Amino acid sequence: MIQLHDVTKIYRTRSVETVALDSINLTVDKGEFISVMGPSGCGKSTLLNIVGLLDNPSKGLVTIDGKQWDKQSDKVIAQVRNRTIGFIFQSFHLINALSVTDNVEVPLLYRNVGSKERKRLVAEAIERVGLSHRAKHFPAELSGGQCQRVAIARAIVGNPQIILADEPTGNLDSRNGAEVMNILNSLNADMGATIVMVTHDENLAEKTGRTIRFFDGRQVQ
Repeated sequence: MIQLHDVTKIYRTRSVETVALDSINLTVDKGEFISVMGPSGCGKSTLLNIVGLLDNPSKGLVTIDGKQWDKQSDKVIAQVRNRTIGFIFQSFHLINALSVTDNVEVPLLYRNVGSKERKRLVAEAIERVGLSHRAKHFPAELSGGQCQRVAIARAIVGNPQIILADEPTGNLDSRNGAEVMNILNSLNADMGATIVMVTHDENLAEKTGRTIRFFDGRQVQ
């Protein structure tokens, strides 16, 4: 599902050159759930950005579902992201002025999905994360754990093949973190979603199928 071949990412300013990723070779099979670990600044988030087609490598090849997308137009890449990849962020990134239902619906507004079908998909996603009773509430009326579950519902509402989660439990207490992890494991087991999760928590990493470790932009395990 995901393949990186000799991927390097270098950020340059006038006086500084920073190697964020250095010759990464990584394959993630369809239906795998892997965790990515390493100290801050080791390249974990850069890896997710490249896999999620939010950024291009400085060199190397990236294929998603057997296809190389970096030569495509921005419009085509945006469509692939919207239909194939679901993003979950540490900071939720919910729109405070929108209800839970409206937040979850946002990705579908960029597709040609009819109103009736949107309503059905949104209701299913919200129910899957256990928040049907909060569907009309706004982010300010929710706990941190509930906000993250809304973010997960938004990420899965379009039934993406790949879910990229960047520290999805980083702002949560242990109980809410465990609930989020249970949801991710369910999405992997029941929907067959391929999941790449960045985490600092060894206990959470142990609940995934495989752990990849980074240090100074290099894959060390």
